[in-house]
Amino acid sequence: MALVFDLDPAVTPDLRDGVVALWADVSNAGGSVGFVPPVTAGDVRPELVKHFVAMAEGRTRLLVGRDEEGGVAATAFLTLNTHRLMRHWVWLYTVMVHPRHQGKGYGRDLLAAAEDAAGRIDGIEAIRLTCRGGEGLERFYASCGYKEVGRVPGAIRVAPGDERDDITMLLSLALRD
Repeated sequence: MALVFDLDPAVTPDLRDGVVALWADVSNAGGSVGFVPPVTAGDVRPELVKHFVAMAEGRTRLLVGRDEEGGVAATAFLTLNTHRLMRHWVWLYTVMVHPRHQGKGYGRDLLAAAEDAAGRIDGIEAIRLTCRGGEGLERFYASCGYKEVGRVPGAIRVAPGDERDDITMLLSLALRD
């Protein structure tokens, strides 16, 4: 069964708890979403609050994918640029699919839903995201139409002696069918 996506859902305690649980589960499964395991809900919650503040200020939009039980199974945050010279593209942050749902094509579905959402925002021509090197993520994003446009070697320190590249990917919405 496919996920059902919702852009700008109401922020309820269930949504908050679902996103926190997703983020912790993805992090603890080794996902590259800003943390290194082990992670608790208490570790994740302050980062989610930052996203919620940006949402309340109109700078960020939340895309949620729900599974057949209605649980939060996937998320991505689309963040608008406030700089007047960069308002024609958005950042895509915290792209996550729950580990129990991986391998079902939901990551591609999430990126397609994010592309659709960004394409409906007036004046948006592209999506940028960054990913951690050493995980194969750039190959996945490339298979979804993103192009690597920058790489900073060793910019992400996962642990002492374990530095990863910070890779910038871009999807042009002008190339959409």
